[in-house]
Amino acid sequence: MDFDLQWLLLALPAAFAFGWLASRLDLRQWKREQKDSPKAYYKGLNLLLNEQHDKAIDAFIEAVQQDPDTSDLHFALGNLFRRRGEYERAVRVHEHLLNRADLPAAERDRAQHALAQDFMKAGLIDRAEQAYQALEGTAFDTEARLALLTLHERSRDWRSAAEIAQKLERSGTGSFAARIAHYWCELALEADARQQTGDADAALARAREVAPQAPRPMVIAGQRARTAGRHAEVLQLWGTLLVAHPAAFGLVARDYADSALQAGEGPAALAQLQRLLERSPSMDVLAAIGILDTDPAHQRGRLLARLREQPTLSAAQALLAQPGAPTQDAELQLLRDAIGRAAKPLQRYRCAACGFEAQYYFWQCPGCLGWDTYPPQRLEDQ
Repeated sequence: MDFDLQWLLLALPAAFAFGWLASRLDLRQWKREQKDSPKAYYKGLNLLLNEQHDKAIDAFIEAVQQDPDTSDLHFALGNLFRRRGEYERAVRVHEHLLNRADLPAAERDRAQHALAQDFMKAGLIDRAEQAYQALEGTAFDTEARLALLTLHERSRDWRSAAEIAQKLERSGTGSFAARIAHYWCELALEADARQQTGDADAALARAREVAPQAPRPMVIAGQRARTAGRHAEVLQLWGTLLVAHPAAFGLVARDYADSALQAGEGPAALAQLQRLLERSPSMDVLAAIGILDTDPAHQRGRLLARLREQPTLSAAQALLAQPGAPTQDAELQLLRDAIGRAAKPLQRYRCAACGFEAQYYFWQCPGCLGWDTYPPQRLEDQ
């Protein structure tokens, strides 16, 4: 019994010493790994700041190999791959993170969001949509819905876009009423193109219900009524537009004047347009007045007044084209041609967001895809 106790007393210190030694060795190795990993990471960061992307990628890969459990290094490497356009490698990095069983929930959501961005940049729309849908109810919920809204707009899936926009509005992200009205207007135009008048009526009614003061539903409703020959209805619809959105009325001013003649309401319409011209002068309104008042002397007087108030090339061009102007003088014809060419660039519409110019008005900019970014006046009238 005494012999066993003696050995036990000797074994305890020895076991303690071995345990202490092993822990010191592990600690040294851990410290060495931790020391090497930040070096590689900071090296990669420095190379990235110096725009040496290839070397930065190599440094980040080295850092990940030294410390494979650090998710931040994986995110840095995946984001760098995406910026470089190497989407397949970015996807592999973020999918590797998602496959880790020990990844915390917050980091998993972050990896899912990064993966969705990879698919989006790569043009894999279906996979991007699925990845963003998986983020519902997470910290990235709002960002995912905004991305889904962009995806649905690009694919012209207007119904899905309207549903997502309504969810965003209910979540308090902001007001999407005007954009939702655009979606229903697009659906109305598509239904009209298929000759599905009932569906077009319903879609347009939804657009006006969602945003009663939005100009586009009024414009489309008036255009449809005019095509059907309901000119009195046109005057009513666009009369509301004239009051609510006088600047946008120029888009339909000529058609409004023509419908007024068809409905026998020329004098009343002329009076309204003359009042509008005083408040919001433009060449479109001036041309519409010329449809209702065809007296050459009156039109010439209006053009001269326009030139005195705001000298524009379009007004000068219109004045030179008036009846009574000399037409035989070759030098005068050259002047007309020169003014016409110079006036064309100023007769366009320009997106206020990206500067994209077009001869026709767009509710959604073809360049930046923004809604209502085109002022309804031409460049020379702004």
